[in-house]
Amino acid sequence: MHPLTSEHSTQTQSEVLRAPFPKLLTGKIALVMGGAGAIGAATSRLFVQAGAKAIVTHLETEKDTRAAREIVAELSGAHCEALPADIADTQSLLALKQVIEQRYGRLDVLINAAGYTVPVPHGDLDALTDDLIDRMFTVNWRGQFAAIRTFAPLLKASGDGLVVSLSSIAAFTGVGSSIAYCAAKAGIDVMTKALGRALAPQVRVLAVSPGVVDTQFVPGRGEDFNAKVAASTPLGRIAEADDIAAAILACATMLTYSTGHTIQVDGGRAL
Repeated sequence: MHPLTSEHSTQTQSEVLRAPFPKLLTGKIALVMGGAGAIGAATSRLFVQAGAKAIVTHLETEKDTRAAREIVAELSGAHCEALPADIADTQSLLALKQVIEQRYGRLDVLINAAGYTVPVPHGDLDALTDDLIDRMFTVNWRGQFAAIRTFAPLLKASGDGLVVSLSSIAAFTGVGSSIAYCAAKAGIDVMTKALGRALAPQVRVLAVSPGVVDTQFVPGRGEDFNAKVAASTPLGRIAEADDIAAAILACATMLTYSTGHTIQVDGGRAL
């Protein structure tokens, strides 16, 4: 019998035809740190649509609490829950872990979407104060690492754990809201590589690296800035939050043989 028509080969072809992509997330628990923000909210929506339960974290401010509750109401409490946590406060992360263990007994996906920045011209060295640098790294690097450190045991126990951290093309272009922000995002890319090795094979670690996104994340950026960037971006527009959320979802549903890498979602901006 010809090898291509053998019983073994036929099974192989059939298995290829039934390749489990996109991977189903039914029953999975996804924790979205910074879930009250634009990208975090968009990501929560897509994960719920894919069958997962989304836990959305928020700061205990009136604005963030209201935003998180609106997301839960939109997605139905059966599929989404809002819990307070501050990624810059490890004790609040440990408290969050305890709640998740008690209520769900598992965690499958950790999405690090929390972030902080203040625009500082790169040439104005005095404006980038020690306090601002410390805050930038506390939220954008140390907090991301602390979240991974806190939830690594649950993710390992899943046997199919995933971490996706939000980076930025500022990490390698050196063009961003401040030099400290660029440096912190470069740290995310290095951390992703290091933890991709350290946490394998039970946990995959990836990062998604946007260019400019149409959100209110960077104070002071408006329509004029967005239009200028869109005109110089090969795909002719800046990203929507959904563009970034789709890439994060793909890390869970499509890129199942990838770890330690940073995925650019920038419309060709960095070319």
